[in-house]
Amino acid sequence: MKYRPYGSTGKNISVIGCGGMRFENAEDTDTCAQIVLHAHSKGVNYFDTAPGYCHDQSEIIMGHAFRQMEPGSFYVSTKSSRKTAGELREQLERSLERFGVEAIDFFHIWCVLSLEDWASRAEALAEALKAKEEGLIRHLAISSHLPGADLARILRDYPFEGVTLGYNAINHGFRQAALDAAGEMKKGVVAMNPLGGGVIPQNPDHFKFLDSGSSVVHGALRFVISSPFITAALVGFSSIEHVDEALGAADDIEMLTANMHAEYRSHQGESIPDLCTGCGYCLPCPHGVQVPKLMDAYNMKILTPHNERAIAERLAYHWLLSPEDAWPCTRCGICEKRCTQHLPIRSRLDQIRQLEPLR
Repeated sequence: MKYRPYGSTGKNISVIGCGGMRFENAEDTDTCAQIVLHAHSKGVNYFDTAPGYCHDQSEIIMGHAFRQMEPGSFYVSTKSSRKTAGELREQLERSLERFGVEAIDFFHIWCVLSLEDWASRAEALAEALKAKEEGLIRHLAISSHLPGADLARILRDYPFEGVTLGYNAINHGFRQAALDAAGEMKKGVVAMNPLGGGVIPQNPDHFKFLDSGSSVVHGALRFVISSPFITAALVGFSSIEHVDEALGAADDIEMLTANMHAEYRSHQGESIPDLCTGCGYCLPCPHGVQVPKLMDAYNMKILTPHNERAIAERLAYHWLLSPEDAWPCTRCGICEKRCTQHLPIRSRLDQIRQLEPLR
């Protein structure tokens, strides 16, 4: 297992972290904890979860595993999306109790959806900083799916030591500004969804450009791990076999040079020309349409054509949007003129507007 410094914290974490969002049969605490323990036995020392994952069982599973690990051999990462001091403190204390630890190594202000949403987190941030002074939190970070430029702004303005963000071969353009900002400031960066939530390995033909001669999974992980400033990639394990596959890929991966990585990014549009890469050049929309998020959801129609609900599900569960958010579009075409991939954005927005929102 390879390890990298998490920003300027003095802690070295495994380049593959264990994500706690993908456990199957989460009510079976013992079996799921064995997956976590297996990852730990293979050298994984970074374990990420959150309240609510796996029907609120994930923290319990992780805690069950932590109690069987040698103290000091692992780092705990969890989160809170609460906005008031009292609610954040309550959630933090419950997490500490579930994990059976004295402090959370990496505690995240979580699920920041917009800059306006971020402005409402002042009380929660103050409480988290207070808990850090008390020794209940060792390092404070942020976890968000915000566009890269917005997330970069937060990282420059507030005292976070690291960030957990979505980054993969599909959406790298949407997040690159945050990655670059974190690197400049020497903050830790953990990439969630390195396999696109399973989309990349399920669609190998679309991602042939990632295949390094071993597998698309290897290539997708190499793309993320080799990204400048990435500290670690989070992989959600649902079986021991998944652990071995991901860790085997990490051990075997030949790292990309900075120039090679830049070349991958520059040629991605040629390799998967129909997928929006989320670069954001289409913005701003004069009518406030969140074009990159809607186009990201449309990607699901291309990649999972047999799932008629794929777009609406992506909008609802990933972006907290609905097809109705495409309605302000007037078909002016400004976004298409700016699009470096020359995507038929107006046609795709028209299709999205015809969908029924999830209820």
